[in-house]
Amino acid sequence: MSMHKISIFIMFSVALSSQMFLSNAQNSAQDYVNAHNTPRGQVGVGGVTWNITLANYAQNYANQRISNCALTHSNGPYGENLAKGSSSTFTGVAAVNLWVAEKPYYDYTSNSCTGGKQCLHYTQVVWRDSVRIGCARVQCSNGWYYVVCSYDGPGNWIGEWPY
Repeated sequence: MSMHKISIFIMFSVALSSQMFLSNAQNSAQDYVNAHNTPRGQVGVGGVTWNITLANYAQNYANQRISNCALTHSNGPYGENLAKGSSSTFTGVAAVNLWVAEKPYYDYTSNSCTGGKQCLHYTQVVWRDSVRIGCARVQCSNGWYYVVCSYDGPGNWIGEWPY
């Protein structure tokens, strides 16, 4: 093999491997766990751990949403957060960050969302009894990306505080 061909092969291999790395960036089990544990630590709640049963549940449900990317809950036995985004940069971590961004709308004193804003995704992330998670990300038929995280035990029980 000539030096020129070897050089082209190496550049192609490096480009391909970097694309593979980027496609998995911020979508690993550890990425989801870390993205949840940071805000949990901020309110003094213990960390979550990855659970393969929950991850399989989330993946199966995400696969069911591929055709329409609808933010419709599975109504299964677990707590659940859903998100979707139109860019390939919409990662699992980006979805968790969207949920955590609801924090300013949660009022601990009244245990409610304020200003007519949504905060229940955030409270699910930091729910003290939700100690196991499993998440999945798929690309929908319309090109959007869909993320689901399942939580055990489930959160957002009426009349209970998340932490």
